[in-house]
Amino acid sequence: MAEDAGDARETPWHPRRRFDLYGHAAAEERRLLHGLQSGRLHHAWLLSGPRGIGKATLAYRFARFLLAAPETRAHKTLHVDPATGAARRIAAGAHPDLLVVERAFDQKNKRLKREIAVDDARAVSNFFAHTAGEGGWRVAIVDSADDLNGESANALLKIIEEPPPRSVFLLVSHRPGALLRTIRSRCIRLDLKPLSLDDTLRVLRELPPTAKTGDDALRQAAELSQGSPGRALDLVGSKGAAAFAKFAAKPQLSQARSIDIGAHFAGRDTAEDYQVFSELLIGWIAEKARDEGLAGSRTALAKVHDEIIYSLRQTDELNLDRRQTAVDALLVLGEALGKPT
Repeated sequence: MAEDAGDARETPWHPRRRFDLYGHAAAEERRLLHGLQSGRLHHAWLLSGPRGIGKATLAYRFARFLLAAPETRAHKTLHVDPATGAARRIAAGAHPDLLVVERAFDQKNKRLKREIAVDDARAVSNFFAHTAGEGGWRVAIVDSADDLNGESANALLKIIEEPPPRSVFLLVSHRPGALLRTIRSRCIRLDLKPLSLDDTLRVLRELPPTAKTGDDALRQAAELSQGSPGRALDLVGSKGAAAFAKFAAKPQLSQARSIDIGAHFAGRDTAEDYQVFSELLIGWIAEKARDEGLAGSRTALAKVHDEIIYSLRQTDELNLDRRQTAVDALLVLGEALGKPT
């Protein structure tokens, strides 16, 4: 894929430029590397798990290893020296034997397209129709497979069903259950788990955007992210995350506390912060309701669960006051948490 200055994905910390991977040693060593060294490497892998935990980083790491390491048996990890020619070409998005299929950047509207178009998926067939430029493996990364529409998914399926020799498909997916059953059935699924707090912090401390961020702020973002460094990066410095942290520190919600938290969303430029707060709060409510249901000690939260989530999500669509919606939702939530059923 050619680089484009307007494409926000072209950052120094893009997964193709990340050479360290934390928290996924078992998937790397016991599944991918072992499969390669055994001589029985499956041609298609579905890397699944929550968003932002390193799935794409692992995909590029494996692709880099396949394209850079002619002899694999002595290796214990998939690490490749960044100075190698293959590593440099992959970092630049210019390796002839690596194809990345992803949503294209819309130059006219200056944003990513909503889906992976069928022509982008058909490019995979053209890619594998040619011999490897450097005489070894050819690798296609789909990031993410969730963005495939019906036509592009079927176009990709055709080549996965009849793969050429020494070809590997690496499909990244945040929601594997939504993919075509036939695609899932032809892939080995490799489920990746959220990172530990320590590993999440290690990733954050290495990313350029957080270089000047205090450790307390990084730790707060890491804790709220639930093991997703990608999510934590969005939370660093967010007023929405700060508002949720204030709630989570003391979920007892008086009217005064609800108003204080809701004040974070006064004004027109709070849409992103409100979205962050809503997602965090909705996740907290869902987890709380689930835990109470499993424990058999449910409060009135179960009854207002859908009402609160609906009101939070409809605010921007209906052009409602974000601050007032947040306050109202918190008051309902506070009352529900204090009422046993």
